[in-house]
Amino acid sequence: MTQPTDPGELARLAQRVVELKLEHRDLDAAIVRLQLDPDADELAVKRLKKRKLQLKDCIAKMESSLIPDEPA
Repeated sequence: MTQPTDPGELARLAQRVVELKLEHRDLDAAIVRLQLDPDADELAVKRLKKRKLQLKDCIAKMESSLIPDEPA
């Protein structure tokens, strides 16, 4: 992912990171609730965990693109 230079694009990207972090947090809470339920579907829990990991990777990439490149 390349470094965006447009201030509007940077703001949109930062807002998207916030949205993804909220979704990540919500997934974490849902996973905890499901794990406390003895009748919970294990496949559903695994799918939520996989989605949570995908979100984490996406957030890391976006946050990395928000950091300005330093000249060597």
